[in-house]
Amino acid sequence: VLAAWQRPYLNIFKHFRVEEWKRSAKEGDVAALTDTRMKGTIYRIRGSNPASSYLQLPRAGTQSLGLTGRYLYLLFRPLPCKHFLVHLDVATEENQVVRISFSNLFKEFKSSATWLQFPFVCGAASEGTARRGAPGAAPADARWTCLVLDLPSILALYLSRRYSHLRGVKLCSNLLVKNLCTSDLLFEPGVTFAKARLGDLSCRGVAPMPRELAFPVPKGEKWHDLYDYIRFPSEGAKLLHDSIQKSFPHPVAVLEEPGHQPTQLVTLSRAVCDRLALVQQIASPKAVSAPW
Repeated sequence: VLAAWQRPYLNIFKHFRVEEWKRSAKEGDVAALTDTRMKGTIYRIRGSNPASSYLQLPRAGTQSLGLTGRYLYLLFRPLPCKHFLVHLDVATEENQVVRISFSNLFKEFKSSATWLQFPFVCGAASEGTARRGAPGAAPADARWTCLVLDLPSILALYLSRRYSHLRGVKLCSNLLVKNLCTSDLLFEPGVTFAKARLGDLSCRGVAPMPRELAFPVPKGEKWHDLYDYIRFPSEGAKLLHDSIQKSFPHPVAVLEEPGHQPTQLVTLSRAVCDRLALVQQIASPKAVSAPW
């Protein structure tokens, strides 16, 4: 059950007063900047390699954030033409600490009893800029992204473990970060409070994005034309080699046998197609040594 002080959501940067650096730690080139487009403070983390600079919560590795919300929201933008890395330390109900890492540096999904590594495929404002379905350095026009990680589902799907709480977060270079948040609610960008009431979305645990966690949308513009929204895992789906990336609508694929009428209609999401392509690309996986 979500503690009262964490409801309906917890703004992590605000609650732990990141800017004071008393309950958080920073290493290397980490700077607080005022961003006029984002209408507020953002944190820029950059370095010669992903592990050289970082922002860490809580300050000491022996401490725990103790956040029990189902969803972790990360509002960030990868720095253009760079690699980035994020570590999340979560605890299971058996008090086992598992590290969940994602990076556009990882070429393949890897797992052990205590570590899950997911490739991250960066989206781009223009379709042709990024190679869809394969991780790599962020494109020059990488977008601001709202990444929603369903932590209990990740542990259940990949390790058959039950989630307890979020212990710590380590945001490594190269990133721009606006905010971090946990909640049991699924916030949907572009959904207004009026629409939410009309569709009774609260019954399904869906809510409009809180103002302090939202990306600004100029008048006449649409949220999804400006930013990326990624839920992972997507609808609870799991493939052998998985990567974190934006889902795209995909045409219906028709499966047919030679000389016969189409026998079955199957709708494939773009994310599934991309991940299948990624599996084919990694025909002979090599060991990946992940930076810390």
